[in-house]
Amino acid sequence: MEKNDLIPELRFKAVRSSGAGGQNVNKVASKVELSFSIEDSQVLNQAQKDRLKQKLQSRLTKNNELLLYSDSSRSQHKNKELVIARFLSLIEEGLKERPVRKPTKVPKSSKLKRLKEKKIQSEKKANRQNPLS
Repeated sequence: MEKNDLIPELRFKAVRSSGAGGQNVNKVASKVELSFSIEDSQVLNQAQKDRLKQKLQSRLTKNNELLLYSDSSRSQHKNKELVIARFLSLIEEGLKERPVRKPTKVPKSSKLKRLKEKKIQSEKKANRQNPLS
């Protein structure tokens, strides 16, 4: 799967942004909302969809839709670029598979060291006891 194959499946909406911009902010829709439906995606296979749903579950709506916003720039085009970049990095991170952990054995030297320390500790405590008992 190529990341750029997902871009045609994105839906964008421009809305009025809050914050700096003076009078311009009242008449220009520079904030960009990106929505992506995981269920309706043709690019992702079912395993990838399931992985994304599990990894991004706190960011998804009830309809398994991912919503992202960007209003950091006063330019709608710049905000669109920023939100697409954030989306692609989120998807890339969500699809990463963690490497399987290979269980390792405890080394013989650490077992011997632990037993030696236990022996020293027990001798130390045995020497504290009253010799008459």
